[in-house]
Amino acid sequence: MILLVAAILAAFCAVWWFLGFFATCGVGLGLGILYAVIFHTRWCYVALVTVPRDLRALICYFKILLLTWQLTRKNWTLPDIFHFVVQRHPEKPCFVFQDETWSFKEVEDFSLRVSAVLKANGVKKGNVVGLLVNNCPQLPALWLGNARLGGITPLINTNQRGNALIHSINVAKCDVLIFSEEFQAAIQDIASELGSSIKLFKFTHRPLNPSQSADGSGDSIRDFTAMLETTPPAPWSLADGDGFHGKLLYIYTSGTTGLPKAAVISNSRFVFMASAIHHMRLQSSDTIYCPLPLYHTAGGVISVGQAMLFGCTVILKSKFSASQFFPDCAKYNATVAHYIGEMCRYVLATPPSPADTQHNVRVIFGNGLRPQIWNDFLKRFNIKHVVEFYGATEGNANIANTDGTPGAIGFVSRILPSIYPIAIIKVDQETGEPIRDSRGLCQVAAPDEPGVFIGKISPNNPTREYLGYVDKSASDKKVVRDVFKYGDSAFISGDILVADELGYLYFRDRTGDTFRWRGENVSTTEVEAAISRVADHRDAVVYGVLVPNTEGRAGMCGIVDGDGSLQLSRLARDLAQHLPAYARPVFIRVMSAVDMTGTFKMKKIDLQKEGFDPSLVKNDKLYYLDMKQGDYLPLGKDEYEKIVNGKIRL
Repeated sequence: MILLVAAILAAFCAVWWFLGFFATCGVGLGLGILYAVIFHTRWCYVALVTVPRDLRALICYFKILLLTWQLTRKNWTLPDIFHFVVQRHPEKPCFVFQDETWSFKEVEDFSLRVSAVLKANGVKKGNVVGLLVNNCPQLPALWLGNARLGGITPLINTNQRGNALIHSINVAKCDVLIFSEEFQAAIQDIASELGSSIKLFKFTHRPLNPSQSADGSGDSIRDFTAMLETTPPAPWSLADGDGFHGKLLYIYTSGTTGLPKAAVISNSRFVFMASAIHHMRLQSSDTIYCPLPLYHTAGGVISVGQAMLFGCTVILKSKFSASQFFPDCAKYNATVAHYIGEMCRYVLATPPSPADTQHNVRVIFGNGLRPQIWNDFLKRFNIKHVVEFYGATEGNANIANTDGTPGAIGFVSRILPSIYPIAIIKVDQETGEPIRDSRGLCQVAAPDEPGVFIGKISPNNPTREYLGYVDKSASDKKVVRDVFKYGDSAFISGDILVADELGYLYFRDRTGDTFRWRGENVSTTEVEAAISRVADHRDAVVYGVLVPNTEGRAGMCGIVDGDGSLQLSRLARDLAQHLPAYARPVFIRVMSAVDMTGTFKMKKIDLQKEGFDPSLVKNDKLYYLDMKQGDYLPLGKDEYEKIVNGKIRL
């Protein structure tokens, strides 16, 4: 080896002597390229194909860094940023809702009234003002007004009742709760358990009438809207908060399992999430259709953020309607539409109509567009671009599909993988625990090898900081330490992803959702996609259930059959063609409907607890797969006992 190095150095010096330094460097570069082409042909191919994609992403990333650097220097919060957006076009429509159009100036004026009312009621910097308010233009203005005083606003899921609602209010340590009048009964049911220290205000959705002088609530809970009508707007001033990196909102996880957790959203994280999507394919002149709930990150930060930061007009809806999705886009002249979860599947399942292409939507963005329907959706509705992104509200592992590759949720660079603060590491897919090497460090998953997605933590960097939950112990559970070197740390998403040779990332499953049956790993996401595809895009939720005295978990599928048209014999035949034997659901639960989260994800934890026991499943029909006949047969008490006792073999 020493002689080889010496020979190379001698040859280099000889060439330098005869040709000069620059010519020698050129020869060396040419030889290096020739070596790479001959001995690393595949790497050169990957680099050539992915360079444009990587450069686009880097340009977008630098734009985000520049914006966050500027705002860090100014130390502005969202009310400050929004004020200067308002100054650029005060009369431009900011939010459109039903027959209401709110200009940027009207939104800010409303928020200034909110600041004045809250201040008059003792709210100050650091106080927590919870909002239990349905979608409307006033909702973002309410939390803007609180943020101007330096307050923090939990955005509470409007579907919560009873213990879940009490938990959401208490875990955020609310000093004040403002709720829409339609939730008064829900609040009165739990009022005795909230304690006397929390102030309750009822918000009434009506046009402000500043001449009204009475409270007008008609009960012991004060009417917040009436107070807005009798209180002049506060004079504008820079917000009295903790600056750009200070807390802004608490947003709750969707609650597919357990009680919701309150994730911390700082001003800087709000800017990062909204600007990351904007710099993909959006423009300030866009009109964005948002049928999502504003109490979640997708609607309340990413869509609303396009108005707050970039001056886009945002169309708000009270709730999602599949049949009205594109007709609404045409009605409001939307150029961009936001989707999430199963929305696209529901829209695709509507009957074809002329409205499918009579709109001006050029971009759709969101997360959850299934690979199986990706191209069909774009073709039918004449959509030019999809920006599919991935991210956790509480985490820092964020990626996006920048070039519309069907099914991909993002990518990692194959040329310079270390430049991106994300990775896929090897884990036990059932427990989610990292698989470590002999040194005790994590291992990067190879191409086409499933692993868990992580985001490397770097404090004070909005793109890499980890704020976690209000509950510190819950936050700590989402951090893995000693990742690639001793002492470093990363947010562990809990999601199983796989990267192909070019670095494109594809969602596989959640850790814990994957289960083993007949010695094989079964991905619930892949089985759900297959069932939905052969069963006319029906809702289908797949999970593993324990069978006594049997190794692993048997697959079970809850499938919606609202009109009684599901043919189980046909389903069994189709699944036999599309899925290996170990992946076919052993049990079927036919339901009239399936519970969904606010982000259109199907809940499975209660279904999993009830399993295939007829004594626990009261209103739905159960079936089991008869291995000899290859068909699904009714499952009653007798069949259940025979399965448990091993008399019916699965």
